[in-house]
Amino acid sequence: MKHMFSVAILPILLGGCASTYPAEVTAARDPADVTADFQRSHYHSPVAGYSHRVPVDPKPWKKLNDDVSTKDGDAS
Repeated sequence: MKHMFSVAILPILLGGCASTYPAEVTAARDPADVTADFQRSHYHSPVAGYSHRVPVDPKPWKKLNDDVSTKDGDAS
């Protein structure tokens, strides 16, 4: 338990020793500017590309193995 506290405290102590402050994060445009352009977002359904699939019986593994193997045999 003491080890967990020391691991949690270490980044806090090292962060306090930083020589520079992080960069200021500001908006690209003034939010009060009513003439500013904006991009409209479009709705995309999360299930738009869904196609129903049903379970199938397994195929014989020997034939599937032979289909993907090289005709000359194993190269190793």
